[in-house]
Amino acid sequence: MYLELDGKGPLYDQLTRALKAAVLDGRIIAGTQLPPTRALAQELELSRTTVLAAYEQLRAEGYIDGRVGSGSYVSDLQARPAMHHDDTTIPAPSRYAQRAREVRNWDIPRMHRGLRYNLQYGIPLINPALNNAWGRELARAAAYTQLRISDVAGLAALRKQTCDYLARRRGVQAEPDDVLIVSGTQQAIELTTRVLLNEGDRVVLEEPHYFSAHQALVAHGANLTAVRTDEQGLVCGELPAQSPRLIYVTPSHHFPTGAVLSLQRRLELLRYASEHACWVLEDDYDGEFRYDAHPLAALRSLDERDRVIYVGTFSKVMFGGLRLAYMVMPAALRGDFLNAKYFSDIACPAIEQAALAHFMEDGGFERHLRLVRKELKVRREALIEGLKEHARDRVEISDTAAGMHLVAWLRGYDLARCQALIEYAHERGLGLHPMAPLYIHAPKRQGLLLGYCGLSVMELREAMQLFGHCLDHFERH
Repeated sequence: MYLELDGKGPLYDQLTRALKAAVLDGRIIAGTQLPPTRALAQELELSRTTVLAAYEQLRAEGYIDGRVGSGSYVSDLQARPAMHHDDTTIPAPSRYAQRAREVRNWDIPRMHRGLRYNLQYGIPLINPALNNAWGRELARAAAYTQLRISDVAGLAALRKQTCDYLARRRGVQAEPDDVLIVSGTQQAIELTTRVLLNEGDRVVLEEPHYFSAHQALVAHGANLTAVRTDEQGLVCGELPAQSPRLIYVTPSHHFPTGAVLSLQRRLELLRYASEHACWVLEDDYDGEFRYDAHPLAALRSLDERDRVIYVGTFSKVMFGGLRLAYMVMPAALRGDFLNAKYFSDIACPAIEQAALAHFMEDGGFERHLRLVRKELKVRREALIEGLKEHARDRVEISDTAAGMHLVAWLRGYDLARCQALIEYAHERGLGLHPMAPLYIHAPKRQGLLLGYCGLSVMELREAMQLFGHCLDHFERH
């Protein structure tokens, strides 16, 4: 008897799966007597105990019948057709799944492992003191948090602390009923697409833009319109005459350039949203981190017509594994967002929410922010000093003294030369990340998005020295 074991797991499991497949595929037909356990064990070079265990499992599941004094026989089952590898027989996935496959295959910046110096952006700074503090908060929360599923909107205590924090730090006035706790910014974007968009609906996206927002919108079938940004953020005068359904913006610290949307343009954007009856999704992904002034008030704080859906995240300011963020929902959409959240995952984990709520109430969250803000400022300065020393006038630094990254525009580089520089640096242990994938239309100049959270001050200085050597190499060739 020919049986091929797959090499996964215990031998009796492998043999059981092989015999099941032979029965279901019709290679062993109903009524066939199986070989005696001793004979099959010798043939397959297995122990008899292994064969006995497999036969017992098959008998328990109804694949074979044991007849006293006669042996084991294959039960009368409806055999399935032999497997074919013709893709035309496989039902096509949904249009959403097909689009999601395409966008996930785009050449977007990804995490590079094994590099000595990786200037990856979007990675929160690691605060060693946070590990112990967070462990204590989790232990405390686990001792008293109810184990049933929490409110779909999120734990009441965390929503209250979020409101207090937003009022102090971002100028946003909200009640706990306005707040929805979600599993990260990406879920907030996904819920917004579900609630607001049908396939083909027009959505305005900043150019350049946050690539994961772009991916989510494309996967949902949105009709994207890219609107240019400059040193004052989104150029509102170029918003389309035809009303979009949604406008996605990062006004407090434009991703990726760092531009801050001016007050005049904020008012212009809100006026446009009101006149065109559209919604604005404000992604305030790192508004806590400003190093030369107090944090700016959020766009939502100026919204008198309740057109802005505000999104903030705890993951960026705490640690990436904490998949908690929050939305401030317009009153007209509150019920729809709660329904979308319920159908997505019912609710976020209660123990983590309770731990975070107490961490905020006890002042630990603010202490952590102060420490991180101070350290990031030092690292940012080290990166800029290193660029000025080693890259000199070969790059133009675009920086707004805020956030967790900055942009270095390369002088005299086209797309192919920029990609070659990135590959050359990668081979030498330096992770560089291009700006080009963050555009819908090809950019006029090439740049690098440099994150400074993941490296120490010393590592940043060494990374910039290596970056300078890479630029030197391309000057000579």
